[in-house]
Amino acid sequence: MPASHFEAILFDLGGVLVQIRGLDTVQAWTNWDRDELWRRWLASPAVRQFESGRISFEQFGQELVDEFSLPVDARQFLDNFAQWPEGQFPGAEKLLDTLAPTYQLGCLSNTNAFHWDLMVEDMGFFKLFDYTFPSHQTGFLKPDVEAFEHAAAEMKLPPDQVLFLDDNLVNVEGARKMGMEAYQVHGAQGAQVKLAQLGLL
Repeated sequence: MPASHFEAILFDLGGVLVQIRGLDTVQAWTNWDRDELWRRWLASPAVRQFESGRISFEQFGQELVDEFSLPVDARQFLDNFAQWPEGQFPGAEKLLDTLAPTYQLGCLSNTNAFHWDLMVEDMGFFKLFDYTFPSHQTGFLKPDVEAFEHAAAEMKLPPDQVLFLDDNLVNVEGARKMGMEAYQVHGAQGAQVKLAQLGLL
């Protein structure tokens, strides 16, 4: 499909536009590598309930500690988890500002009310989004096809006119199943490189 046929670009937040910290600690608690941690995280019943807005912050902490058999209590885990969003990647806001005059921009993120409020308050690029699809508000989680269907429907666009960028391959594959063109990228610089390769910059 010619690059000019894209009407919208959807971005994941954590790992693409937003830097995440604290994962090394969770890896040490579990002895899982980064890919295994994310695989289990995305499939976790506790995570899915929390990031779709169905359970409280405290309940999530206890259920996740039990589910992952973490060697810490719920409060220690939640203290770590609360600090995950570290700030935007260098160049993230400039990248969105460059794209905004030409494309509809949105974010499609598995997140929660706690992290979402922190990010919206601290990161100036949210003003550049035409659409935001945080999972705790929509009730839909990546990589489920319904999350991508909901976003496309809200934007009133066929999926092949939407480009999606995410740092987790399983989410990229979910978007492709729904008919979006999607790529795995890491950080704002990785997103910029891919967009340039596609002729969108």
